[in-house]
Amino acid sequence: MAGKRARKSMMSWTGLSLALAALIVLAILPGCGGESTGTGPGKTTLTDLAGRSVEVTVPAERVAAIGPGALRLVCYAGAADKVVGIENMEKQWATGRPYIMAYPELKELPVIGQGGPDSSPDPEKLISVDPEVIFAAHLVDAAKADELQQQTGIPVVVLSYGQLGTFDEELLESIRLVGEITGNRERAEQVADFVRECQEDLRSRTEDIPAEEKPRVYVGGIGFKGTHGIESTQANFPPLSAVGAVNVADETGQKGSVMIDKEKLLAWDPDIIFVDEGGLAMVREDYGKNPGYYQSLRAFREGRVYGYLPYNYYTTNVDTAIADAYFMGKVIFPRAFEDVDPAEKADEIYEFLLGKRLYEDMARDFGGFTKLEF
Repeated sequence: MAGKRARKSMMSWTGLSLALAALIVLAILPGCGGESTGTGPGKTTLTDLAGRSVEVTVPAERVAAIGPGALRLVCYAGAADKVVGIENMEKQWATGRPYIMAYPELKELPVIGQGGPDSSPDPEKLISVDPEVIFAAHLVDAAKADELQQQTGIPVVVLSYGQLGTFDEELLESIRLVGEITGNRERAEQVADFVRECQEDLRSRTEDIPAEEKPRVYVGGIGFKGTHGIESTQANFPPLSAVGAVNVADETGQKGSVMIDKEKLLAWDPDIIFVDEGGLAMVREDYGKNPGYYQSLRAFREGRVYGYLPYNYYTTNVDTAIADAYFMGKVIFPRAFEDVDPAEKADEIYEFLLGKRLYEDMARDFGGFTKLEF
């Protein structure tokens, strides 16, 4: 009898231990924003960047990405191999997107819609590739996401780059969300940590430099829904903000892209000018027509004009933007960045985020980090 009681007691403790273990596992099921609940085998309810609760299969093995920047974030999260179709514009555009350069096989996948900043999703084509989840960047209207989800019967998860693009917390949270859903949580956290570490490194290099010792800087030729010349600039330009530079365009009090009067640039007369190489041809053409104007600018007279890699192409190429920040930091604050080789740093960034060293390819297409001759 004593032996039976002992065996019965052991079985009771074993059952209790298993029950406790099961409760612990349920308690640590992955989530986003603290609002994730398990709803069955392989199913999890997550909160997306539009504040919607979406039930998804985790880990999802077949995914689609639509809208500006969605596919890039899937690639950063290490899930390019799970993509089952891409937008037609991603196939047609030739340059400027390192994530496609790193994963050229994506261009062989079926078309899931036209794509582009002003296009509408194609429910039928999305259904045809049978994804388990659709990641939609900049489809920030929750009602539109709900509509697409209803039309396709496929969970739609909204991602966002936030207001700042390069270092915005919404961008990093979007990468974490993709990682959560695709089973790449650890990789997504590594990416978020890497971006934050770059941000802190850039900031710390110049934080002790007095404002009166900082050169005044202008960035021109910035692309915004097309190519523009020297008068296209940006206030709160992320690479300059990242290194604590004095951006003369911040004096406008505006946010984002700004088209200035060329006389305003003469009045600012910055010490250093950077030109987006996407708009460099237009700047050169304008220089040929009016060299006197450009030679009236100190930066042109003193040979302090530099080309940098364009990073806004179907939203922000975060990798290129961070690389640009290191290059600009090297030019503006050479002592603070004396240990940095901008080309090598760019390859380090591309390799970590996308698995390939892509600086030479980008430089071949655009010109790379260089002092410009006119």
